[in-house]
Amino acid sequence: MLTASHLRSATIPLPVAIERYFEVAIYLLVFTGFGCLASTGGLDIPTVLLVGGALLFRGYLLATRRILVISERWTTTLTLVYVAFYLADYFLISGSFLNATVHLVLFVMVVRLFSAHRDRDYYFLAVIAFLMVLAAAVLTVDSIFLLSFAGFMLMAVVTFILMEMRHAAGKATIHSKDTTDALAYRHMAFSLAGASPVLVLFILLGAAGIFFILPRISAGYLSAYAPGKELSTGFSDHVQLGQIGEIQQSSSVVMHIQIDGDRGGEYDLKWRGVTLSLFDGRSWSNPHGQLVVPRLPTGGFQLAPPDASSLRRKGAHAIHYRVLMEPVGTNVFFLAPTPRLLEGSYRTVSMDGGGAVYDLDPERPVNLYEASSVLSQPDPRDLRATSAPYPPEILRNYLQLPAVDPRIPRLAEQITTSFSNNYDKALAIETYLRTKFGYTLQLSRTVPRDPLAEFLFERKRGHCEYFASAMAVMLRTQRIPSRVVNGFRTGEFNDITSQYLVRASNAHSWVEVYFPGWGWVSFDPTPAGPSEMHTGWGRAMLYLDAMASFWREWVIDYDASHQRLLSEGAKRSGHQVFSELRQGLRHRYDRLMAGIRKAQKTMAADPGRWTSGGVLAAVLLLLAANARGLWHLLRNRQLAARPEKSPRRAATIWYQRMIRRLAQRGWRKSPVQTPREFVECIEDAALRDWVAQFTRHYEGARFGDSAEDAGRLPELFEEISTAGRR
Repeated sequence: MLTASHLRSATIPLPVAIERYFEVAIYLLVFTGFGCLASTGGLDIPTVLLVGGALLFRGYLLATRRILVISERWTTTLTLVYVAFYLADYFLISGSFLNATVHLVLFVMVVRLFSAHRDRDYYFLAVIAFLMVLAAAVLTVDSIFLLSFAGFMLMAVVTFILMEMRHAAGKATIHSKDTTDALAYRHMAFSLAGASPVLVLFILLGAAGIFFILPRISAGYLSAYAPGKELSTGFSDHVQLGQIGEIQQSSSVVMHIQIDGDRGGEYDLKWRGVTLSLFDGRSWSNPHGQLVVPRLPTGGFQLAPPDASSLRRKGAHAIHYRVLMEPVGTNVFFLAPTPRLLEGSYRTVSMDGGGAVYDLDPERPVNLYEASSVLSQPDPRDLRATSAPYPPEILRNYLQLPAVDPRIPRLAEQITTSFSNNYDKALAIETYLRTKFGYTLQLSRTVPRDPLAEFLFERKRGHCEYFASAMAVMLRTQRIPSRVVNGFRTGEFNDITSQYLVRASNAHSWVEVYFPGWGWVSFDPTPAGPSEMHTGWGRAMLYLDAMASFWREWVIDYDASHQRLLSEGAKRSGHQVFSELRQGLRHRYDRLMAGIRKAQKTMAADPGRWTSGGVLAAVLLLLAANARGLWHLLRNRQLAARPEKSPRRAATIWYQRMIRRLAQRGWRKSPVQTPREFVECIEDAALRDWVAQFTRHYEGARFGDSAEDAGRLPELFEEISTAGRR
C-alpha cells in the first residue's frame, strides 16, 4: 500500500496501482474467508492461532510495503516436509482424516499466500477462500454467519473487479505513456470503496427476493454437523450422573419459547424432556418402550385425551406456546407439564410411559413446534389426605433400588420419622437437601464408586443431578414411588421478542413423586442459584438474540408454511399500502410545518429554554470528552466480574472495593499502612480473620499473578461484607 508521502509526490503507472490494490484485495478475501470458518468453532484453537498469526503477519507486510515471497524451491521443500507431518497429524495428533486434511489445505493456503506471483496462484487463493465460506455455511446456522458472509462478499466483489481490470490491462495492445498521479490513484480507491457496497447490497436484495419467493419443499438443516453430543447424551434413555452438569457449563442457546399472551415474563416453568426410573447406582435409564402417537385430522398429535376435570381444579389453566429449537442433536420435544397437544410438520411422533415425547422423522429434526399444556398446582391438603392404594405398575416400576449404602435409608428414616403422610415426607427430604447442601458445578469428571454416598456424607456439594437422584433414592427407601426428570428451567425473558431464552446452562434435573388420585407431582431439591443481573450490555445481548431468533426462524427454518404466512400477510396489507403511505406522508408534512411554526414562537417567547438546551448539549460534550474514563470504569467492572482473566488488575480493583467497604464500617486504612499492617489494626477478631484471608489472596494475585487467588477475592469480599454487618 502507498504511504501518504508517496501519494503526495509520486506518480504511479496505472497497472502498478491496480496490482497493489489487487494484492490487498486478495489478501482480505482470504482473511474474511478464514474468519467465516474460524467463527463456526469447528477449528481447533492451535490451528486458529497459527493460521491467524500467519495471516496477520501477511497483512503487516502489505501495510508496511515489505516484500516477502517464498521461492518455488522453498515451497517444494515445505510441501514435502508437511507430507510427513500430515501422516503424523492423521495418526497421532488429529486422529481424523477430515481434520488432518483441513490442516493440509490451510497450510497450502498460507504457503501459496506468501509465494503467489502468477495468475493461477491468485485464482487458487480465491477458490480456497470460497471453499472456506462454503464449509462455514455447513458447520453453522448462527446469525453471525450473515455478517461474516456479507464482509466476504464485499471483498469478493472488490477482488473480482480488480481481477478483471488487471486482466484487461495485461491484454492491452496499446499502453499509455502517461502515469497516474496520486489524485487519480485515490480516486480509483474511493470509486471502488463506494461502488462495491452498492453492488453487494443489490446482490443481497436480489438473493433475498429469490430466497423468499422460491418454492420450498423442506426446511431441514444439516443438524448432523451441529455440536450437540453432550446435549443429546444428557437427554437419552441412559444418562450417567454428571452429564447434566457438563451441559450446564455451556452458555450456548438451546431454544426460544413464546407463550401466548405473555408479554412480561410471568411464567417460571420447567420444560420436561425425559423421565428416568431405573437406577443402578451410577446412572439412570428409561426402560419404557415408545408408542407412536396417531396424527389428528388437523395435523397435530394428541398427547393426552381431553380432560375437562383437570381444568376445574383450583388454579388450573391451559397455555399455548411456541418453541424454536436450535440444532442441538436431540430428538426430544421439551414441553411444559401437563402436555395435551403437539403441533408441527413432523410425520411421526412417539411417546413413552414416562411422558417423554420423541421425533421419529429422520428428515425433519426437532426445530419449530407448538404445543398446549394444562398447568395446575395441587393443594397440599389434598396430597396429605391421599390414602388410596398405589397402582401395581407404579409400585413395580418406581420403587426399584440397587444395593445402596446403608446410611442412605437411615438418613431418609431420620428425616421423615416425624411425618405420617407421604407428601410431608417428600417435602421434608426436599427441604433437607435444599438447606443442608451446597450447589456447585466444579466436580471431578471421574464418577466415584458410590456417587450418592459421597455426595450425601462426604462432599455435600453438587449439581442438580445429585440432588434429584438423592431425593428419589431416599424416597424409594421409604416406599414412596418417585422418578427423575431431565429438562430445562425457564431462562431469561427477552421483552423485545416476548420469548424466553433457554441456554444449556438452564439444563436441570428434578423429582416427580406419585400420589394416588392425583398423579405425578414435581419436587425440586436443588438450592436456588444466584439471580441474573441485567446490565446495559445484557440489554444489548437481548437485541442480538432477537436478531438471531429471526435468522433461525425466517432463514434457517424457512419453509412452505412461512411462505404461506408471508403471502397471506402481503395479500391482506397490499391494498392498503399506497393509501396509508400517502396519508402518512401528508400527516408528517403537516406535523413538520406545525413543529416549525411552534419552534419559532417558542424561541421568541422563551429564550431560557433554549439556554437550557445549550447546557444539555454542553453536558453531552463533557460526557464525550470523558468517554475514556467511562470506558476504564466499564473495563474495571468486567475485570472484577472475571478476575481470573487478569489477576493483577482484578486484585487491585477488589482490594480497593474492600477498603471502601471497611471504611463504611469505621475501619479506615491510612495511606502509609501496608495491607498487613492494616489487618493488625482491626479489633474485631472475626472480621480481622476474613480481611487477613483476603489480603493473602490479594497478594498472591497482585504480586504472583495467581488466577486461583484472584478467583477467591469476590467470595471473600462478600464474607467481609456479611461479617461487617454482623
